[in-house]
Order: sequence, then C-alpha cells, then structure tokens
Amino acid sequence: RLIVCGYHGKRAPNAGTWHSIVSRALVGAPESIERQHPATGETVHRFHVTKLPPVAQAAAEQARQAQQFEPLPKSLFQPLPPFEDLPRPLSPSGASALIDEARQAVVDTGSPVLDTEAEPGFAVMRGLALHKLLQMLPGIAETERRDAAERYLKRAGAQWPETERDKALASVATILADSRFDQLFAPNSRAEVAVMGSLEVKGKLRSISGKIDRLAITSGKVSIVDYKTNRPAPATLSDVPPAYVLQLALYRALLQPLYPGHEVSAALLFTEAPRLIELPPAAMDDALARLTGA
Repeated sequence: RLIVCGYHGKRAPNAGTWHSIVSRALVGAPESIERQHPATGETVHRFHVTKLPPVAQAAAEQARQAQQFEPLPKSLFQPLPPFEDLPRPLSPSGASALIDEARQAVVDTGSPVLDTEAEPGFAVMRGLALHKLLQMLPGIAETERRDAAERYLKRAGAQWPETERDKALASVATILADSRFDQLFAPNSRAEVAVMGSLEVKGKLRSISGKIDRLAITSGKVSIVDYKTNRPAPATLSDVPPAYVLQLALYRALLQPLYPGHEVSAALLFTEAPRLIELPPAAMDDALARLTGA
C-alpha cells in the first residue's frame, strides 16, 4: 500500500506536521503495527505488507514448457578438462639461451649492440633511433627525407653530442642511397613485421614470437633483414655473434611454411659500415638444429 501526502497552500507544513499526518494515516491500517522505539521509547508504527502465497502455475503452462525445452546435455554436468599452462612465447632474439640448458645460466650485463666506448643508455637510444629512421624514411619522398630525419633526431637525440646526430644521419642516408639495398626498401617491402608460430624445441612444442625489421617479397623469394648497430661492425660471417644467426634462423623457419615454393633468405644489416652480411642456409640450419635438438 502506498500513501501519498500532498498539500496545497501558500506555506508548506513543517517536518513535525508531516510526521503527524503520516502517523494518523497509519493508525488503524491492517498493515500497521504499533511498536516501541528502541532508543526513545515513544510509540511508532511499523508498516508491513503481508506476503501473498505464490500463484500456482497452470497445468497447461507446465506441459507447454516441458515440450518447448529439451533436457540439458550430459556434457554440461561433466567436469572441465584440466587447464593447460602454456609456456611463455620464445623470443628469437633470446633463443640462444636454450641451446645448452645444462650449462648454468650466466647473467651477461653487456650487449653486442651496445657501443663499447659509449654509455649503454646512449647506445640503446641510438639504436632505437636508427631503427625508427629506417622504418619510416622509405615511405617518405626522397627530397623530404633529410629534413624529416633531422627533425626526428633533434627530438630523439636532443641530449646527444651533435657529432653523434650527424653520424646517425649520415649512416641512414648512406643506406637509403645505396643501390645494393634498393630491393630491401622497395615499395613492396614492409617494416616491423610481427611473426608468431610454434616450433618443437627438444621435444617440447614452443611458441615463437618476434618482429622482423624489414621484409621484402619478390617473385619466388622472401628476404628477411635485421638491423644491428654494433660498433665496430663485423667484417665477415665468422665475426657475427651466433645469437644473431639463430634469431634469423627462427624467423626463416616461421616464414617457410607461409611461402611454399619461395626461397627464404636472411641477412644482417650493420648500420655503422653500412654492411649487409647474408646468412648461408647451412649456417641457419645448423643453428636451428642446435636449438631444436634435431
């Protein structure tokens, strides 16, 4: 039961008057029961609506619902299969740590991409800037590339010595102007290509996840290139760190099933020279065999 109290006049009743009006409305109502206020002891009214019994469902309605809904499948009541905790995806750049798991892991605070004479923080930032320039500049008109690169280096290398900004700019300009790299930066090439797949590593299926710096696809050939900013740049394949070879071997293994009938080649572009060192298929096969235990 809902009691609505209203008042029409120039001046509304105060709180005490409203309390009196509501109290008189509740007196004598079958849903109202007098109680003593637990704190003040004064008489108050408790308004309670009696709950009605549920309405019985008609037999016809029960029969209709029984025909409309089929019994629940038994599989719904079976326990769920155990959750399979998948291993963390393996990064190609760090996969060399799994080649000899029996050997105790040694924390190496150095990195082959860091400048041996410069601070590590600067070397990392410099490498990231070169990667970004090689990613973005090929999509910009040649006449506008130098200005775009200078603007970017003024922001990204604001704390660098001016000579280092000049070296970075000259390195990228030399690479993009070299005719040997035309196919690598052609319009049909792509930068920062994410790849993911699975590979059996020593009897266990592992997820592989990585990012290719540059991918170029031509008729019958797929070329993978990874940028490295080593100082000094390796002169020959024998000087290349084995981890680099394994990294590109994993990229190659992931792409081969995606491009049947294509030759998948891989190379390292050392930006300081600049120098492109192609990796022979046999070298990558050997590195992959050491990782997988095949």
